[in-house]
Amino acid sequence: VQLQASGGGLVQPGGSLKLRCVLSRLEHYHIGWFRQAPGKEREGVSCTSSYDGNTVYGDSVKGRFTVSRDTAKNTLYLQMNSVKPEDAAVYHCATIRDCYDYPAMWAYDWWGLGTQVTVSS
Repeated sequence: VQLQASGGGLVQPGGSLKLRCVLSRLEHYHIGWFRQAPGKEREGVSCTSSYDGNTVYGDSVKGRFTVSRDTAKNTLYLQMNSVKPEDAAVYHCATIRDCYDYPAMWAYDWWGLGTQVTVSS
């Protein structure tokens, strides 16, 4: 299973950024986003169900981040709005066994290289 996250970059506080995750046969997998900032533990950000495309969000991003998917393009998007300095991290997309477990890092099966999000004015 190969996943590729992209779209990271420099964003100002309060700004927006859209990350992408490409995975073959996307519709067959539950997909989570997790992030890791220097000196901090990995944090589950969201999880999108393969069954219905519904997404659960972590409290720290709820109301600001939105996930969408385009199964025809095998692409999952993470729209980041109202970005905060604490959102700065390397973001990874990954397959996960059950979205219920997305906060737990042991639940993730496969992920690729992440994409760096830097928040600075």
